[in-house]
Amino acid sequence: MKVIEVKNISKKYRLGYVGGSTLASDLSRMFARIKGKEDPTKKIGIENRLDTRGGQYVWALKDINLSVEQGDVFGIIGKNGAGKSTLLKILSKVTAPTSGTIKIKGRIASLLEVGTGFHPELSGRENIYLNGAILGMTKAEIRSRFDEIVDFSGVEKYIDTPVKRYSSGMYVRLAFAVAAHLDPEILVVDEVLSVGDAEFQKKALGKMHEVSKGYGRTILFVSHNMASLLELCEKGILLQNGMNIFSGSIKETVVKYLSLLKTNVLAQDLNTLEQREGNGNIQFTNYEFTGMDGIPVSNLLSGHSFRILMNLRINKPAYYKHVHISMKFVDEFDRAIFHLENTYTRKEDFSIYENSDKVKIAITVDDLPVPQGRYYFHLFCSDLHEVFDDIRFAGEIFVEDGNFFGTGKILDSKYGMVLIRNKWELLNE
Repeated sequence: MKVIEVKNISKKYRLGYVGGSTLASDLSRMFARIKGKEDPTKKIGIENRLDTRGGQYVWALKDINLSVEQGDVFGIIGKNGAGKSTLLKILSKVTAPTSGTIKIKGRIASLLEVGTGFHPELSGRENIYLNGAILGMTKAEIRSRFDEIVDFSGVEKYIDTPVKRYSSGMYVRLAFAVAAHLDPEILVVDEVLSVGDAEFQKKALGKMHEVSKGYGRTILFVSHNMASLLELCEKGILLQNGMNIFSGSIKETVVKYLSLLKTNVLAQDLNTLEQREGNGNIQFTNYEFTGMDGIPVSNLLSGHSFRILMNLRINKPAYYKHVHISMKFVDEFDRAIFHLENTYTRKEDFSIYENSDKVKIAITVDDLPVPQGRYYFHLFCSDLHEVFDDIRFAGEIFVEDGNFFGTGKILDSKYGMVLIRNKWELLNE
């Protein structure tokens, strides 16, 4: 049975005429408009498409079609600004579409932003009853689930404290506990779970799996964590520039999404990469894989040692202490395989001095313990206070079978993500 049916949904926003969150931002917007300058408070990502006919508009969504069956766990994937949150807000009736039709069967509980649906002046206890009432539940029904909600959230000690005094993590824990336990037919969860700690995220994923498989409820889940999507979801939709560019199984959708991020993975010259974050004080410029003899290699051998040569440019010379540099190797689904980090392998601090304008580092890896396959890596550089450079999918490397165990057998990832040397003996009694 279809519980959600979306036909040709579009959402258009007009730029430059939306009220700001403060009087100061409203005034700065007004003065900029009088002087003929661009709105200084406007933050629109490059993922949006502008329509300048009759004024400047942005299509947050354009002609989205979606059909979700009862009990489906549906992943919504896309880059920042692709329209994921807008779609969830429309489905949750937080905002109305510009055009298109929506048919929804059942009650929806939404967890879109930290504190959504909570009144800051009310206590945690009062907000549980308030949210239940909004979902159409009686006081007796809420009371019967109250202890379970509080226990799951872990905020029992502060349940009678106004939620405005809660940390963002406490907010999310209680909000999720309420949404998951008050029997909605459809549960909508945005990226907010990333606010919680790792233990709660695992607990929340387990609860979503329980309510979908055990009670046949439908879940719409937005996340940038591909491992969580693969673990929880069955189907998915990929949004780009506000449009649906792919839908299918979650595995196919994740592979398609990651292919969009890997447009520059073959470029060893990192200077021209635009998909990077950080303040740019220090930036990766290029890298090279070599054998232990110093000869550059395009492929690595499982079980063999190799080196990585990395160059960084100092764009803002200064004394940088406690510099943290890491390479995170992942598989095709962006699942972490292993980390190379200087802070874990060096006893002394890694420092860059004021007279430096570039840095070259060498990383040695002994006996590469991964099976045959294609791997990608992310690069990260920071100190204790700020992020300098953060590049996802900065490069890729193919690992060939290096006869890891000396048996002549080719081992790929179906044997596991990590290879461990071991010894077997037949002990006769």
